[in-house]
Amino acid sequence: MKKGHLSEYFIDFAVKTLSAVEADRHRSNQHEFDGVSRLRAMLGDDDKRNIPAVFIYLNDDDPEPLREEGFLSWYDARRAHPTRTEYRLYFPDTVVSDNATEGDLLIIAQRPDGTLMVIIAEGESTVANQLLWLFGVGEAKLPGFSVKGELEADQVRLEFASRLILEEIGVVVEQVDENYLDQMLERFGGRFPTTREFSDYARRTLGDIDLTADPDAAVLALMEREEVLFRTMERHLIGDRLQGGFAEVDDFLKFSLSVQNRRKSRAGSALENHLEHLFGLLGLKCDRTPVTEGKAKPDFLFPGTAAYQDLAFPAELLTMLGVKSTCKDRWRQVLAEADRIADKHLLTLEPSISTNQTDEMQQRRLQLVLPRGLHETFTKAQQGWLMPVSDLVALVRDRQVCAGF
Repeated sequence: MKKGHLSEYFIDFAVKTLSAVEADRHRSNQHEFDGVSRLRAMLGDDDKRNIPAVFIYLNDDDPEPLREEGFLSWYDARRAHPTRTEYRLYFPDTVVSDNATEGDLLIIAQRPDGTLMVIIAEGESTVANQLLWLFGVGEAKLPGFSVKGELEADQVRLEFASRLILEEIGVVVEQVDENYLDQMLERFGGRFPTTREFSDYARRTLGDIDLTADPDAAVLALMEREEVLFRTMERHLIGDRLQGGFAEVDDFLKFSLSVQNRRKSRAGSALENHLEHLFGLLGLKCDRTPVTEGKAKPDFLFPGTAAYQDLAFPAELLTMLGVKSTCKDRWRQVLAEADRIADKHLLTLEPSISTNQTDEMQQRRLQLVLPRGLHETFTKAQQGWLMPVSDLVALVRDRQVCAGF
C-alpha cells in the first residue's frame, strides 16, 4: 500500500460488463454473477456466505448515486467433490440491482477491512469511463471478470480528478498537509474565509513560481494545492464541531449537509478564482459573471461587457467561457449564455467524458477546454478535438490583438 495511491482504499478489484441474465432479475431467480472463476484470486477458496457490501449505482443524469448496504455470498457449489470446483457469487435484490441493465459496467472492489463495494455504472456513460480510468482498466468485457491486485493499484496515484471520482462513490480521500494548519488557523481566525481569500492564500503558498509559463499545469497545480489546504483546515474544524456534539439528530444532518454543500460550491468558485488570477497575469481582458441577456451570466466574457454590448464590435472577436469543475449534464446551461457568441467554450476538470456527450457538444458548437494533463483520460479521437488551456489563451490573445486592445 502506498500513501496517496488507489491501494490505500482498495486491496484489489474486478471489472466486467453486465450480461442480460445478471442485469434482468426476471430472467434469473438465482441473482448470480457470471464468470466468477477469476475472483478466487480476490475472494479466496473458503466459503463466505455473508460478505458485507455496499451497492452503488451511478449514471450521468442523477446528481446523487443510489446506495444500499447488503451482503454477497461466495461459495463452492461442489465443495464435497474431490476434484471439481464450481464457485458462485450471489447478490440480493437491491435498489441498485433494480436499476442495472445489460451492458452496464460492474466493479467489485475489496476494501482494506475486507468489505466489498459493488459499483454499477450505466454503460458507455461518462461515469463509467471515469471509473475505468480511475481503476486503470482499458475496457470491461463479457463474460468473465478482469481482476487487478494491490501491486497494480499501487501504480495508480490519486490526484485532483481521481479524488473527485472516489468521493462520487462515497470514498473520502483525506489528503492533508498539517504543516500549514497553524498558519491557516491564525490567519483566518479559526474559521473558513471567503473563497476568494482562501484561493489567494493557496496561490501564495506555491511561492514565486511562474504560473504563466504553462497555463495548463498552473490550473491543476493551483486546484491541487487549494484542495489539500482546504481539506486540512476542514478536517480540523469539523473535528472540533463533532467533539462539541449535537442536541438533535436534525442538527447533525444540517451540519453534514452544510459540509457537503460547501465542498461542492467551493470547488467551482476556486476554479473561477484561479482562472481570473491567471487571465490577469496573462494580460487578457475579461469580465467575470457579467450579465449578457436577461439573467444570463457567463462565467467569463472576453474582452468584456462593454465590447459585448457594443453591437458595432465584431461578434467573431468575442469569447465566452463557462467554467464547471465537474460538468455532467450541466454543460448545456452554457448554451443559453451570450447569444451574440455562436461558438462557446467550457472549461472543466472532469476526466473521461463520454463520446456521446462530447459528440453532442460539437454538434451544439461548444468547445471543451481542459488542462492538457487530463487529455489522456479521453479517447484518441476525442483528444484531437479537445482544447488545452494554453490554446484558449492564445485564441483570446489573438482576438484581443485584432480588436486593438
